Amino acid sequence: MPRRTPLPARVGELASQQGGCVSRTQLRGCGVDDRYAARAVRARRWQEVGPLVLCTTTGPLDRGARRWAAVLSAGPGGALSGLSALEVHGLRGWERPGLAVRVPRGHRLPDVPGARATSSRRAARVVRRGGLPVLAVEDAAVEACAGSASSRTAGGLLAAVVQQRLTTPSRLRPVLQAAGPVRHRRELLAVLDDVEGGAQALSEVRLVRLCRANDLPAPMQQVVRTDASGRRRYLDALWVLPDGRRVALEVDGVGHLDQDRWYDDLLRAAEVCAPGETVVRLPARALRVDVERVVALLRRLLR
Repeated sequence: MPRRTPLPARVGELASQQGGCVSRTQLRGCGVDDRYAARAVRARRWQEVGPLVLCTTTGPLDRGARRWAAVLSAGPGGALSGLSALEVHGLRGWERPGLAVRVPRGHRLPDVPGARATSSRRAARVVRRGGLPVLAVEDAAVEACAGSASSRTAGGLLAAVVQQRLTTPSRLRPVLQAAGPVRHRRELLAVLDDVEGGAQALSEVRLVRLCRANDLPAPMQQVVRTDASGRRRYLDALWVLPDGRRVALEVDGVGHLDQDRWYDDLLRAAEVCAPGETVVRLPARALRVDVERVVALLRRLLR
C-alpha cells in the first residue's frame, strides 16, 4: 500500500486559523496540488465548500467555517459586509442566516451555500477580526442600512449599532456623508442627531409643528415637577384640557433604550405624574416616521 504523502504543517496552521477552511490557491502555495485534494475528498477526510475552497474536516460547517469559506471564495479583496460583518463585530438581535460578502467590483462570487455577493463603487475600510476580513463597523452599518427596504428598519439598525456601543455617531456621520446619496440617508442622519442627544430640542419643535399642522392644541413644554427625592424634573409636554383632564407626554430618544436609563425613566415617570394624569411615552423617531399614528393618538387623548 502506497504511503500517504505527509501534509505540510503550514496547511494545518492555515486551517486552524480559518475555521478548518483553506482555498485551493493557498494549498498550491503550500505545495499541495489538486490531485492530493481530490484524493482527500474521495477518502472523506476533506470536503469541498464551493469550487474554490476545501474544509479539512467533515460534517456540517459551523458559522465560523461558513464565514471563512465565503470570504476565501471571494478571493483577494473579499470581506464580509453588511449585517454579516456587524455580527462579527458583536451586534446582537440582527442576525441573519445568510452571509453577505463584498467582492471587488467586476468580480463574481462562486456558488457557495448561503453566501451572496455585494459590491459597490464606494470605498470601504476592511479590518480583521480573528483574522477574518470584514468591513469596518461604520462602513458595514451604512451598507446594511442602505440595503434595507424600510427607512424605519434602517434607522433602528443604525441606532442599535450605537446603542450596543460598537461605534459612535461622530464616527458614523463622516462615513455616511462620504457615501453620497445612499438610500434612507435623510432618516439616517436624523437618527444620528437623535442619538447624539439633540433629540430633546428637535422633538419638541416637531411636536409643536405637528400640533399646529393638525389643528391640535399646543402643549406646555418643560413643565417642572419634583420627584420623590426632591429633585427638579421636567415633563416634555403637558396639556391641561377644558374638562380638567391632564395629559403628559414624554419623548424618548435612542439613549433611553439603555437598561439603566430605561429603569430610571420608568420610575421618574411614575414619581412626577399627578393623580388622574395620563402619561404617554413616545419614541422621538415616531414624530418623523409615524406622524399619522401620532396624530391619531393625540386626537384620541385630547378630544
